[in-house]
Amino acid sequence: MLTYSFDNTGSDSLYEHLYKCIKNDILSGELAPDYKLPSKRSFAKNLGISTITVENAYAQLIAEGYIYSLPKKGYYVTDIAAVGQPVFAASYSHSQPENTNFLSAAHTSLTFSKQPDANTSYQIDFSTNHASGANFPFYTWAKLMKEVMSDCSSELLTPSPAAGILELREAIARHLSDFRGMKVLPEQIIVGAGTEYLYGLLIQLFGTDQTFAVEDPGYSKIRMIYESHGVDCLCLPLDNEGIHMAALSACNADILHLSPSHHYPTGIVTPVSRRYELLGWASKEPSRYIIEDDYDSEFRLLGKPIPSLQSIDVMNKVIYMNTFTKSLAPTIRISYMVLPLPLMEQFNRRLGFYSCTVSNFEQYTLARFIREGHFEKHINRMRIYYRNQRDFLISAIKKSPLDALVTIQEKDAGLHFLMKVDTSMSDEQLTQKAKEAGLKITCLSQYYFHRDIAVNHTLVINYSALKTDTIAKAVELLYQCLI
Repeated sequence: MLTYSFDNTGSDSLYEHLYKCIKNDILSGELAPDYKLPSKRSFAKNLGISTITVENAYAQLIAEGYIYSLPKKGYYVTDIAAVGQPVFAASYSHSQPENTNFLSAAHTSLTFSKQPDANTSYQIDFSTNHASGANFPFYTWAKLMKEVMSDCSSELLTPSPAAGILELREAIARHLSDFRGMKVLPEQIIVGAGTEYLYGLLIQLFGTDQTFAVEDPGYSKIRMIYESHGVDCLCLPLDNEGIHMAALSACNADILHLSPSHHYPTGIVTPVSRRYELLGWASKEPSRYIIEDDYDSEFRLLGKPIPSLQSIDVMNKVIYMNTFTKSLAPTIRISYMVLPLPLMEQFNRRLGFYSCTVSNFEQYTLARFIREGHFEKHINRMRIYYRNQRDFLISAIKKSPLDALVTIQEKDAGLHFLMKVDTSMSDEQLTQKAKEAGLKITCLSQYYFHRDIAVNHTLVINYSALKTDTIAKAVELLYQCLI
C-alpha cells in the first residue's frame, strides 16, 4: 500500500500534504495511469490519519483531474493524455468533420439574447453575478486611504509607470505566489482599469491580423470586445473537459481565451490532461498564445483553489488575467495581467508610452490592503458568506415542491450553479414567464453563440446578489413559473 511521511508537512494541512504527495507521484510516473488507489478507510488507517483527511485529498485530486472515481469500485489514477468526449457541444461529431460551422465568425440572428427592458422592475434577480457590495470592508479601506494620504503624499502626485506602481505589482506577485502557486516577477504584471482595457492592450500587442478564439458557451461580452476592435473572433464548442481539442485544432486561431479553473457559466474545471494538450497546441506555432481568465478563482467553495494553467507553463505561452472587481466590489475597476517575459519586453518597447489607467490613490491603497493581509481575510470571510448563501438557497429548494422539478449541478465553485429543469416550455417562454412574475433569470442557452449546439432547459442561478430574507420567496416564484 502507498505510504507517505507526515513528519515534515511545513505550513500545509494534512490533506494538502497528502494531496501534493499523490500529485507529485502521478506527475513523476511513480503512479501509472489507471492505478487503483487505496480505499479511504484503509489508506487512513495505514497512514495514521483521519478518513476525512484522505477524502479531502482525493476530492482535490478529482477536481484537478489527477484521479477519477468509479461507483462502488474505487479511485484510479487518470491518464493525463486522455481526451474527454463532447458534452456541452452536443451536436459536434468526430464522424462529420465537414460540419465546421462552429468555426465561423459570422454573426447570426440571436433574437433570444436580446437584453431585457431596462425599465423592467424585478423582485428577485438570479442573473447578477457580481460580489455583494454590502460586504465591502469600508472601515478598513477608509483607514488605509487615510494612511496613504499621510504617508505617500509625494508618490500620489508622481505619474505611475504604464504597468502600474511597483508596490501594487509586488503585492500582487506575492499574492499569486502564496495563493495560486505562481512564481512571477512584479515586472511581468500590468495593472489596468478593468479587464476590458487590458484586452485592448493585448489586441494592440498582437495585432489585428491575429485570430482570437473564445469559449462557446461563454461570456458574450468578451467576444464583443474583440470584434469591436476589428479582429476575427471564433466561438469554439466545449466538451466535458473544456475547449474541444478537435475544434481548436481544426481552426486557424492564434490566441485562445479561456477560463480553465472555473468556466462561466457551465462550471467546467479543465483537468490537467486537457491543460497539457492546450499548452501543446500553443507551443506548435510562435504566434499562438493562451489568455487564462481566472476571474473568480478565489470563490472555490470546496477544497483548495485549482492551480492556474500559467503555473505549469514552461514555454511562455500563457497570459494570466484576473480582477479585483469580482472579489471586492463591481465598482473597484482594478484588474491585472501577467505577461510572459518576452511579451513584457515587447509591451515596454511598443506600448510603454501608455499611462496607467488606475489612479495612484487606488493603487497604493490596494497595495496596502493586500500586503497587510486584509485581502486574504476578506476572501476567507466572503467564501464563508457565499457558502452559507448557497447552502441556504439549496436547502430552501430541497424543502420545497421545486425540488421534484429540478436537478442542481456544478455548485462547488464560483457564485452560481446550474439548475436543470423539468419543463415543456422553451427557454424563451420560461424567461418571459419569470419576467412577468418579477423574477429575472438566465438560461444556459443564452450564453451560446451557436444556438444549434445549445443545452436547453438549464438555468444559470447566480446567488451572490440574493438577500437571505428573499430566498424563500425566490424559490416559490421559481416553482410557480415551472408549474
